[in-house]
Amino acid sequence: MSESQKRILLVDDDPDLLRLLSLRLIAAGFDVHAVGSGSEALTQLPIFRPNIVITDLRMDGMNGMDLFSAVHKQHPTMPVIILTAHGTITDAVEATKQGVFGFLTKPVDSKDMICQVSEALRLSGDTGVIMDDSDAWRSQIITHSPLMEDLLGQAERIAQTDASVLIQGESGTGKELLANAIHNAGARRDNPFIAVNCSAIPENLLESELFGHRKGSFTGATSEHPGLFRAADKGTLFLDEIGDMPKVFQVKLLRALQEKRIRAVGSTADIDVDVRVIAATHVDLLKAMENGEFREDLFYRLNVVTLELPMLSERREDIPILAMHFLKRLELQYGERVKGFSPEAMELLVNFEWPGNVRQLHNVIEQSVALSTTPLIPLTLIQNALRAEARALPSLREARDEFERDYLIRLLKMTKGNVSQAAKMAKRNRTEFYRLLNRHHLDSSHFKSNSE
Repeated sequence: MSESQKRILLVDDDPDLLRLLSLRLIAAGFDVHAVGSGSEALTQLPIFRPNIVITDLRMDGMNGMDLFSAVHKQHPTMPVIILTAHGTITDAVEATKQGVFGFLTKPVDSKDMICQVSEALRLSGDTGVIMDDSDAWRSQIITHSPLMEDLLGQAERIAQTDASVLIQGESGTGKELLANAIHNAGARRDNPFIAVNCSAIPENLLESELFGHRKGSFTGATSEHPGLFRAADKGTLFLDEIGDMPKVFQVKLLRALQEKRIRAVGSTADIDVDVRVIAATHVDLLKAMENGEFREDLFYRLNVVTLELPMLSERREDIPILAMHFLKRLELQYGERVKGFSPEAMELLVNFEWPGNVRQLHNVIEQSVALSTTPLIPLTLIQNALRAEARALPSLREARDEFERDYLIRLLKMTKGNVSQAAKMAKRNRTEFYRLLNRHHLDSSHFKSNSE
């Protein structure tokens, strides 16, 4: 056995299933020792010294949860995965609230099993056999959901083509992660993946950011900027929140996609670019087209293939494994004092509606881990974190103020604190611009490299 080969102790009282799963794991490159009972597994534990244990939940004598408890008394950090014929939310809660890494539903899907084993080894610090090349593209997407597995299957097939992809889904569902996975599964994987949020770039800077600009092409353009299309050449450009793109720029983007050529601001020459575009939006683009806010020809250019990401509330079976995944990842930041969730806390996590989807779940877990003083996060901390998340949503005025402040900072950085240039770019006079700076407590001198 090579040093990098990882050892799996497989426990099940069904000889046929034990033989089948052993063959699948061995074929994936693992060293497997299979036993037919919990008591035999405990005997083999100090002899075989596994990196991970996979055990059936329901067995005569010692059941899977009893075996897990016995394993963790001797090896608290060893990942344990439970096999169950009852693939329900209740099973997920019961399997994870005690600190079990995850569960697999019978009949066991080989790909799901290998992905779980690989993720368990990665999170526990084992970096030998992580996953085979055929699955590495989706390694950042944690799921057991049939909905998500079907979506990922479509994504993998689409990745083998160069077709434009439109990803639709609510905020926080993981659109950028899916776009990155498509990039990693395709022929462009060794070239850049560039992501840009179209709603975060002021309208008058969008063309310059995407297509680049020549030095001196406008006030503040003190050097040449190649733009994100050129940065993503031979790779993938991910345009998030495409529905917020100003209509005046949409025709320029359409031309770039059709002709595979761009023209930098201030230039008279076109530049060839070889870029795969993946776009994403939470906006209903069909409705936006009806309202005249989004060009129909651009929609059909972007919408060669559409992928719809489900909301977290539509994939509740993923909530326990996502919660434990975030918990393990946060150990690096907050230490290893927190090991899991109380049954009541996990039940609330699974049953909550999650309007902010996976991003909101991560925020709630992080707040709870940061404040927890016990090994299991209690219900009260989850409740408090959910209330804090609800309060954290800014008002429309607060959101506008935040955007305005970020925009002013960007202008001052671009002009190196030159208020006259910044005011011209913002199409405001100096007096009004100074008033805006004062309102946001910004001092232009902090951005200067030399005096104005």
